Amino acid sequence: MKKIRIGQLGVGHMHAYKIKTLRQFPEVFDVAGVAEDDPEQKAAFGHHAMYDGLPWMKSDELLSLPGLDAVMVETEEHALVPAALRCIRAGKHIHLDKPGGETLPPFQELLAEAETRRLAVQMGYMYRNSPAIQFCIDAVKSGLLGNISTFDAVMSRYDGEEFRRVIKTFKAGAPWIFICHLVDLAVILFGEPKRVVPMSTCTRDDGVVDNGLAVMEFAGGLTATLRTSIVEAGGFQRRNLVICGDRGTLVVQPLELQGNMAGGRVFLTLTEDAGGFQKGTQEVPQPPVKGRYDDQLLEFAGIVRGEIANPYPYDHELLVQKCLLDAC
Repeated sequence: MKKIRIGQLGVGHMHAYKIKTLRQFPEVFDVAGVAEDDPEQKAAFGHHAMYDGLPWMKSDELLSLPGLDAVMVETEEHALVPAALRCIRAGKHIHLDKPGGETLPPFQELLAEAETRRLAVQMGYMYRNSPAIQFCIDAVKSGLLGNISTFDAVMSRYDGEEFRRVIKTFKAGAPWIFICHLVDLAVILFGEPKRVVPMSTCTRDDGVVDNGLAVMEFAGGLTATLRTSIVEAGGFQRRNLVICGDRGTLVVQPLELQGNMAGGRVFLTLTEDAGGFQKGTQEVPQPPVKGRYDDQLLEFAGIVRGEIANPYPYDHELLVQKCLLDAC
């Protein structure tokens, strides 16, 4: 099996810690090094143990490394898309952390160039590969729940003043950085919405959009409500997903276990026996928890090697980004 020679561009993203996942699979990934052109970002984040022993370099050096297959783009959130486009133009597959920018045209250009060059773009929406979410996707697609009428999802947390200052730098505040995950799930399950209505608010007088709400309407009268808040006590533990149909309802709560490990608790209610499950409410057994990004980055390796098709093609990523911006 060919190892994927990969580097990380940027260290400022709040999920840049996923380089630990790459390093957990040395038989799959050859981590060539880390590039950070901003000395302030490097000083603030580059001292973490997850970078121990890795070469540091400038971005031009990283992109010119012989045999480099791919780049994990983990810059500060505002810089993600320009950095990713540089990687694509250098002929590299990319894992791009979310979201895909604050406007649509640059991300659209990125995807178009990647498609032309036949380069993979994997977005860092970690719930996609969660076994709990995969069960939900299968349940919806197989018809286990019947005709779906409602999709409700919450991804909240509680944060202090320092994080509020970060969130204030985003045009749309907390919804832009968190609701994107929920938009992705809604689009995976139900496709393109008929309309998206943003309803986010500020709960304090500092101008931070800290209380996010968006409503999506899909074909057949299906509605989705997506919520995120950074002022919810116990918000991380209450992250949940509810899908209601006329033959069954699914509840995932919490969405993740043991902090931020992949896998949540799944509860299924059915009106009658179906799909190997009994009428009534039951907890659906899930596999042992694993790292939040384990399956996603192993999937990325398979895509880069040409072993599997990208399950989330360019048009899906573009639709998710369009819906996200509409939701903000």
